[in-house]
Amino acid sequence: MTSAVEVRNVRCQLGEREILKGVDLAIAPGELVTLVGPSGCGKSTMLRVIAGLEEPSLGTVLIDGVDVTTAPPEKRHVGLVFQSNALFGHLRVEKNIAFGLRQLPKKERRDRVDEMLDLVKLGGLAHRYPHELSGGEQQRIALARALAPQPPVVLLDEPYGALDEVLREELGWEVKEILSRRHTAAILVTHDRHEAITLGDRVAVMDGGQILQCDAPRTVYDEPATRFVADFLAVSSYLSTSLGEETLVRPHQLRVSAGGPHTVLRVEFLGATSRYTIRTASGAVVVADVDPNTALNAGDSCDVHIRERQGE
Repeated sequence: MTSAVEVRNVRCQLGEREILKGVDLAIAPGELVTLVGPSGCGKSTMLRVIAGLEEPSLGTVLIDGVDVTTAPPEKRHVGLVFQSNALFGHLRVEKNIAFGLRQLPKKERRDRVDEMLDLVKLGGLAHRYPHELSGGEQQRIALARALAPQPPVVLLDEPYGALDEVLREELGWEVKEILSRRHTAAILVTHDRHEAITLGDRVAVMDGGQILQCDAPRTVYDEPATRFVADFLAVSSYLSTSLGEETLVRPHQLRVSAGGPHTVLRVEFLGATSRYTIRTASGAVVVADVDPNTALNAGDSCDVHIRERQGE
């Protein structure tokens, strides 16, 4: 099957700094890949190279199997959605959506706009101006405009960053559903690790201009390829085994009991659980999520064990 978008050994130099250092990534039609990593790791530059807004110094970019490495942005058939949404303030919603459809006959263009408005559940807002819409509505219109030309891939660069947490999560799931219904591939750049894990069909973790791992969310979480991936994606603790090796454990994998050689440093109430930060007898710091009814306080002695997995 031809990938909707593929980058092969892409390098990108901006000034004297090499931002991308040999990136490889292929995304299947209809697949949503979340791209996450620290600030300055190359996430947005990667999208800009795919979109044709930055020129790679080496490597190949393919859209639907076609080499577009040297093609201008308008010839790449890629949808773009940014945090700022970049809507045209002087144009009504319907004109914003129709902006990339000028090659279509008038009736077909009007039908496509109506289809997009229905898709993003904003059918009654065609004659509004962007400033008359809420932040969430503006991002839905930006998505409708990106999807209107029926591109094989949509690039989303932190599109929910300016929204509050509740709306951000709600809109994230709505957009995922819309992309799935359209069978449109997408790359979602985000700095939110929870968003990356929950929304992505695969999660690509970047650092230093390279993709360190790109796998299903559960694989990246449970079987990180590097310690950086493990620590960046979620709270990590490391306990020594009987063989003197370190094993990665997540907070939910630890059990805490009163009395023992370790010391509770901090207790945070999280609602369904309490998070204990514990200094072990060896001086290491581990984090455990436990039943909030566990009666331990900062300064108390405790013991820590790795929970047995079900079936073992």
